[in-house]
Amino acid sequence: MSASSYKPSLASAVIIANMIGTGVFTSLGYQLLDIKSGFVLIMLWVVGGITALCGALTYAELGAALPRSGGEYNFLTRIYHPVVGFISGWISATIGFAAPVALAAITFGSYLSAAIPALSETWLAIGLIIVVTAAHIGRRKRSSNFQSVFTVAKIGLIIGFCLLCGFMVDETQAISFLPVAGDGTLMLSSAFAVSLIYVNYAYTGWNSVTYLINEVDDAQRNLPKILITSTLTVMVLYVALNFTFLLVAPMEAMEGEVEVGYIAAQHVFGETGASAISFVLSLLLISTVSAMTIAGPRVLQVIGEDYSVFGRLARKNEDGIPALAILVQSSIAIVFVLTSSFQSILLFSGFILCLNTVFAVGGIFVLRWRQPDLPRPYRTWLYPLPPLIYLGLMFWTLFFITKSQPKEALIATAIIVAGVAAYGLAKKFHVPTADSSTDA
Repeated sequence: MSASSYKPSLASAVIIANMIGTGVFTSLGYQLLDIKSGFVLIMLWVVGGITALCGALTYAELGAALPRSGGEYNFLTRIYHPVVGFISGWISATIGFAAPVALAAITFGSYLSAAIPALSETWLAIGLIIVVTAAHIGRRKRSSNFQSVFTVAKIGLIIGFCLLCGFMVDETQAISFLPVAGDGTLMLSSAFAVSLIYVNYAYTGWNSVTYLINEVDDAQRNLPKILITSTLTVMVLYVALNFTFLLVAPMEAMEGEVEVGYIAAQHVFGETGASAISFVLSLLLISTVSAMTIAGPRVLQVIGEDYSVFGRLARKNEDGIPALAILVQSSIAIVFVLTSSFQSILLFSGFILCLNTVFAVGGIFVLRWRQPDLPRPYRTWLYPLPPLIYLGLMFWTLFFITKSQPKEALIATAIIVAGVAAYGLAKKFHVPTADSSTDA
């Protein structure tokens, strides 16, 4: 392993930390607006986990066959056309990571200000982004240690929170987690589909290691194991957390609220204990912002390698870290914090990220058809079922989001159109180089 590569354990930490963030600590409140069945609410997280696992199984083959950093930007450029890859990279750079960083930072500020009311949510969010950015633009060892420590702490705190709530709650809620009449109809409704977009957003990040393939030790061999085990770990933690929230706190208290973890803690530990728990939960989001600050800028870096007009983004420091790309992404995230509402960021970013992964997962069929002899160190288990399941669930969700939330769909369309325009400018001012993958 080279000194400038990440160990598989760190790559797993990046995935887990990317996934466990804003969504699982906030989305239950929105889901409760339309769904009151304990069984259906838990099934949301199971279905979301199965969807993410199907995506991970597919990406494992794509990443092993097309081993280059950049995630969907790399896959779609190689499978379809550079313009498709560029639009995907544009989405990842402007929305895919900057928006979730903003959401995680906002949630951090929300939870921490609940514990310490004198603090400003907005400035806490901005301060977190600045501190994490500073941690990752220097030496790789410091960056790796920062991520590993906070991810291990996150997993331990989640398990501890669930166990403490289970042991210390005076009286559990009268809620059934077994199916009852009407649950089947509810699971096929638009309410379930719209709620699934929140869940899918919470699982966003299962693909994050593909953004730094070039920096993972023996990526073609380790990538499948990293993707699959990390996704399964998060699925178990998500189901446990939401089971705990619903078991200890009344639905009406969490309905429409962002800080569901704080509300659950209030009903178990009282106001003082809840403030302490809220402080602890805010710390969990540090690793989320950290992981996205590691993975996201690698898209900007690879775009800079391929398009000379963005060439400065490809520059690395002496330890191989794209410091300028990190600064650019963090700056965009701060703009989101200052200008957008939490729910609007979540909905349109969730919608457009679904589109991004749909094209990548569908690309496995195109790649097998166009390049059947391409070396594939890993082949998707039970192919073609995982990609078909993923695509079916994603198209179903996207249909209902477009129908019920047309504003968010229009914003997503506008971002894609802007990406096409940016590609045109990038090609117009591009100076060909010997190693640019877009020159052909």
